[in-house]
Amino acid sequence: MTAGAHTDPSARRHGVVERVTGRLKFAADLAFPGLLHARLVTLPCAHARIRAVDAGAALRRPGVRAVLTGADLPRPIPRYGPVVPDRPVLAADETLYFGDPVAIVAAESEAEAAEAAASVRVEYEELPGVYTIEDALAPGAPLVQAPAIRGDNPWRDTNIYGEWRFGWGDAAAASAPLEIEGTYRFPMQAHFAIEPHVFVAAPGDAGGVSVWSTVQHPYPLQRCLHEALGLPLSKIRVVGTEMGGAFGGKGYPKFEPLVAWLALRAGRPVRLRLSLEESFLAGRRAACRVRIVSGFERDGRLVFQRATADYLIGPFADISARFVSKTGYLAGGAYAVPHADVTARAVFSHTPPATAYRGFGAPQYLWAVESQLNEAARRLGLDALEIRLRNLPEKGAVLVPGDTPVDGDWRAGLRRAAEAIGWGTPKKPGRGRGLAIGIKTPRPGATAQAIVRLHPDGSASVLAGTTEMGQGAQTVLLQLAAHGLGLPRERIRIVNGDTDAAPFDAITASSRSTVCMGNAVLAACADVRRKLAAMAAETEGAPPEAVTVGDGVVTARGVARSYAQVVGAYYGAGEGQVVGLGEFRQPRDPQHPLGGPAIFYEIIFLAAEVEVDPETGQYEVADLATCADVGKAINPRLVEGQDEGGAMMSVGQAMMEHLVLDAKGIPRNLGALDYRIPTAMDIPRRVQSFLIENGDGPGPFGAKGVGESGAISVAAAIAEAVTDATGVRFFEPPLTAERVWRGLQELARTKGSGRAEEAKRGGMSDV
Repeated sequence: MTAGAHTDPSARRHGVVERVTGRLKFAADLAFPGLLHARLVTLPCAHARIRAVDAGAALRRPGVRAVLTGADLPRPIPRYGPVVPDRPVLAADETLYFGDPVAIVAAESEAEAAEAAASVRVEYEELPGVYTIEDALAPGAPLVQAPAIRGDNPWRDTNIYGEWRFGWGDAAAASAPLEIEGTYRFPMQAHFAIEPHVFVAAPGDAGGVSVWSTVQHPYPLQRCLHEALGLPLSKIRVVGTEMGGAFGGKGYPKFEPLVAWLALRAGRPVRLRLSLEESFLAGRRAACRVRIVSGFERDGRLVFQRATADYLIGPFADISARFVSKTGYLAGGAYAVPHADVTARAVFSHTPPATAYRGFGAPQYLWAVESQLNEAARRLGLDALEIRLRNLPEKGAVLVPGDTPVDGDWRAGLRRAAEAIGWGTPKKPGRGRGLAIGIKTPRPGATAQAIVRLHPDGSASVLAGTTEMGQGAQTVLLQLAAHGLGLPRERIRIVNGDTDAAPFDAITASSRSTVCMGNAVLAACADVRRKLAAMAAETEGAPPEAVTVGDGVVTARGVARSYAQVVGAYYGAGEGQVVGLGEFRQPRDPQHPLGGPAIFYEIIFLAAEVEVDPETGQYEVADLATCADVGKAINPRLVEGQDEGGAMMSVGQAMMEHLVLDAKGIPRNLGALDYRIPTAMDIPRRVQSFLIENGDGPGPFGAKGVGESGAISVAAAIAEAVTDATGVRFFEPPLTAERVWRGLQELARTKGSGRAEEAKRGGMSDV
């Protein structure tokens, strides 16, 4: 087959016309005969003991067809979860966070469901709760999860869900000429996808159930429904619908098991459509506190790091075991650290549940790592670029002992980002510049499977479990299939997200789809070509080695025939199809702390320049450059869009985004009016995206994963730029104008008093 046949690195995005014209059907647009509408019943507090639930008035209201309470479920209450089944289908005995449902109502219309939900009477007793890391870890703190639920977990009598320790060398004994100690925090943040969560469940054949959900991972959801319903997997169908954004917030199950129970009780399809405010409560980024001590030589080289990172995960384990452990494992971020000792802990709380969020725990921890590097540069009189260059490992060198060697020229990437904003050139008054590096690894030991069907007319279908959520996965997989089969994209259809049709895919996350599913699709295409060659060899009486397949034709004995002609000659006109199977699997390693080494490093180099108004604390990002090591960009425009989109999310993290909870754990800034995200007025004046393509990744044509990297450390680069412009150091985002202004005022007050240098260096508790 001709190399690169039928590929277009700037191919038009699949489904773009349907999206921009509004013809694309989202979960809320799907029609179901006899559909009922659901509404949750919640309490006006976070932590409470439920005394009684009276649904009598609700059941008597017009249009109401079913109400489900804890009394209607088996005991013990069925539980589910992506790693540990610790989340109850419904709060039956106590609520564990604000928004935890105690009942659900199904009615003929959304208005009738809302009125009925308001008429459910709940007798409850408000209980003390833990809402911060300090609260949760304090001696005698109320336990979020009862020890009986936690089995043999060694921390079952505490609010620590899990603890992971990583390290090498001898960090405890190591010392250095410069040792910097600091405590850094990162707040809770909302995913704020344009489309809120929507769940539909309908009774299926032979006692089964079908679920349509705005979910990134259909197969993990199917397994959780199996846990919660007690049904065999063969009787559970999950369809991941088209999505209007996800960012990790729609990765793992939310209320699908509850809606499925309600649909089975009502005997009719049921849809639960959350409001934006309710979606905020369904999942958020974990808040984090990092206490870290870093040691440096006088030339800026890192000697050791000792750190404890505590992540506030809410009342359920969800996926925290993975994002907390993975973050702690990359102890020094992208930097080579001879001695390291990191303890990473997931801490329960009576706050809305934490879940995966773009960057998967790395933004929180790397905020501390990058802050320490910047502080060391200031104290040692080094340039922020130079100290990073001195600590970045060479390609092929060890980053984490025993794991994958460094797979790129990281110094070249950092230099390119710095040069893009004029690093080292004179700055205008009020300007400051900052650098940062974002890094993470994909989920290890994961499997992706694909099926390619070549139809009798020579067209093809690709069946893949990868979900499309706006990132362009369908486009890339179609490009790869077109190349693998030698067919135009217009002749290929993709089917994804349906467990009854598409084969298994572990997750659509971890920036793994192009690498893992892309390899699986190419393998399935190769299987089709092998079978076509064998069919032609049989029908033409030619030796298999004399048959070639490519560009839509099969050539045997010097005669080229179309795929359709070969299939027809073998099966009969208009009959039969060629089915190719493909799989990409990284074997699990039980000896590895994370279950397997990194198959690639997702790394991005970031540079920012800001302009600060010292009178008001207002600032703008004047210039932002991202430079990502992508191995090979299958579709450069999509890759650049992913990096720039992630960077804009990180601009929000830097400047404005944080969920605010009151003393009783109730969020006070839910929804679009009170929770700010970047608008067109906040976008940097200039954004530059660069791609490093050395073809050195494990994916198709040497690709590495992208998608999350842009969202990892832009906030750290912007914060350093503000510090460079003002002299004020920050320990926690967001850097609002008020916080910048207060920091400037404090510096002005301490000027000449001997405390100014202390304030600049972080002696202030926080600004």
